[in-house]
Amino acid sequence: RINYPLIKQKDYIEKTKDYSVSNIWNGYFPQITLLAQATYQSDVTEVPMPLPGVVIQRLSKDQYKVAVDVTQTIYDGGIMSSQAGIQESVNEIDDQKIEIELLKIKERVNQIYLGILLIEAQLNQIELVINDLNAGISKLDAAHANGTATKSDVDVLRAELLKTEQRKIELNSSRISYINMLGLLINESLNESTIFSTPPLINYLSTDEIIRPELRLYSAQKNLIENQDGITVSKIIPKANLFFQGGYGKPGLNMFINDFDWYYITGIRFSWSLSNLYSYGNESEINQLNLQSIDAQTETFLLNTKITTNQQLQEIDKLKKLIEVDKSIIDLRTSVKESAKAKLENGVITSSDYVRDLNAEDTARQNLEIHKIQLLLAQYNYKITTGN
Repeated sequence: RINYPLIKQKDYIEKTKDYSVSNIWNGYFPQITLLAQATYQSDVTEVPMPLPGVVIQRLSKDQYKVAVDVTQTIYDGGIMSSQAGIQESVNEIDDQKIEIELLKIKERVNQIYLGILLIEAQLNQIELVINDLNAGISKLDAAHANGTATKSDVDVLRAELLKTEQRKIELNSSRISYINMLGLLINESLNESTIFSTPPLINYLSTDEIIRPELRLYSAQKNLIENQDGITVSKIIPKANLFFQGGYGKPGLNMFINDFDWYYITGIRFSWSLSNLYSYGNESEINQLNLQSIDAQTETFLLNTKITTNQQLQEIDKLKKLIEVDKSIIDLRTSVKESAKAKLENGVITSSDYVRDLNAEDTARQNLEIHKIQLLLAQYNYKITTGN
């Protein structure tokens, strides 16, 4: 998990969310705008008739203005709060999508690691077979020298020994391949001498609780829609802000003075966009339908997961029973092999008969090891399926 490259995205997503949310809340800081303009107009305001004793200077058609416009939000109807919630929900959605992918890595590591253990168990069994074959060859060589066994009997065991050595070569090659894959995944240097311990069996399994990242993903998607619904509501709520504009221009606020002058205007502004009421009902309905859709996806996922866990529990129970039968079969096959070994030494049976019984015991022991590893894999896959 730590070394898988995808994990880096979690940090990027978190930092992006922090910057985005911070930018949203910056909307509560005063919004400052610098304005500058120079205009020429075709006509200007003038008094249509002369006033006795009053001289009114005619305005210039060229006018200038430099100003600072400051707006301070008092109440935005909850838009910024909803936008911040949306950004956090988007972050959580992206984060849980990564968690879903990382869960697949756990499954992959389980399969590789337990695959190594299975190969090692098979290699251990092969060593037992090789020892039995070498012992049989040694005794048949002596019997052949004494004239009580044929060369073909010895050759049959030697051929079987070579065949077993081939299996050992193949398994060792697979083991090295698996070890290299595991080393790449965990970013550690592993080699043939690395010791892999067998994880313990899980004695207690329960289907009571499912804690999967998919469920957190669905929850984040619902939070996103609820925040989108918050923006839908915010659109129909009145807004309020303070404003201030100060500047220097020609003319100033007094239109009867055709000179450059300082000026300012300040106050409070209320706004209410009633046109958003037209679409409010439809947008709210869409949000509710989206929520219901996610609920349906959640129910489907839980149902499928419970079906899978039930199958896994049945598989675990089956493997436990098979292991008990395997042990009984091994006892019987070992007894038959030992009897065949004695008969071979006494020349009662051929080496081919002995090899058949030896392979039958080998198969029984391999079945036991396979079922043991399958049981471990089934149990740990069950843990992954439930999210535990």
